[in-house]
Amino acid sequence: MTKPKIGIINVTGYAGVELARILCQHPAVELASVTGRSAAGQKLEAIFPHLAGIDLNIEAEPGKVELAFSAMPHGESAKVVTPLLEKDVKIVDISADFRLKQAEEYQPWYGFIHPTPQLLSEAVYGLTELYRSQIASARLVANPGCYPTGAILALAPALKAGIIESDIIIDSKSGVSGAGRTVSLRTHYAEVNEDATAYALEGHRHLPEMVQELGKLGPGKPAAVTFVPHLIPMTRGILTTAYARLVTGKIASGKKGLEELKKLYLDFYKNEPFVRVVDSPPHTKHTWGNNLCLVHPAIDERTGRLIVISAIDNLVKGAAGQAVQNMNLILGLPETSGLEALAIYP
Repeated sequence: MTKPKIGIINVTGYAGVELARILCQHPAVELASVTGRSAAGQKLEAIFPHLAGIDLNIEAEPGKVELAFSAMPHGESAKVVTPLLEKDVKIVDISADFRLKQAEEYQPWYGFIHPTPQLLSEAVYGLTELYRSQIASARLVANPGCYPTGAILALAPALKAGIIESDIIIDSKSGVSGAGRTVSLRTHYAEVNEDATAYALEGHRHLPEMVQELGKLGPGKPAAVTFVPHLIPMTRGILTTAYARLVTGKIASGKKGLEELKKLYLDFYKNEPFVRVVDSPPHTKHTWGNNLCLVHPAIDERTGRLIVISAIDNLVKGAAGQAVQNMNLILGLPETSGLEALAIYP
């Protein structure tokens, strides 16, 4: 049986090269085309020696494929994706170009006017755990951002059940790879090593994505989200801690309430292959290199607040792994295909 041919647009970024790593070991598809403007004409393994054995040249334009992943920068992806859609190529877009449903949001948050606003309503938000059936029949999937993935999966069960108020605080710590492969002073080794800092207090560009999706889960008024990201000296991983006040009377107090909360989360994610509700606060190392999101819900009895901690690998469940999960659904493959690797430890 012929395997579907898959392409990666802009393989030279961290998300693109992580896609190549996962897809080259995928049992049911063929990685047939990779592009990269700055490295066009060179062998993939010459740019990334750890991918030795993948006999592909980096091209300037994508070859003939059935499905393509776009790992282009924000603002550039939509320009590349639209012509491919016209050729009946299915797309999983890793950029933010199709995540937001309101075209006017792109100018203040991403600094560009959206070139194809007519596609925003068609694009399916690619958080598989919430939109599985829509993704399976989509031709354009907007892969979630890394921060929103950890935050939404942490809060979805509580919001859906209506046990928390809409005023939410999300605190996330990310490894340096989340900033991308482009050289900058902020991610220079001497600047990042032995340092931790908050940034984007005026509003991170993933905030409207969080507000949009968390608002759909809540029973009433829109979510009021305060999001503070932090950069910490590690390569991979995002640890998120989310806080929200519990609605009075929705959940018992004391030990019984904690049991009810855990059951709520276990029931919500009982059939999810890549979300695990864990008994103790997860470590980012527990997800290093795999497609898991580990979630630990708790209650602060003194203040009546829900506290939920989640951990993901920002390059796998937060980007390339989630994208492959979406590809599997679109192509009618088992959702876990190519994604069953265990975490690397230590």
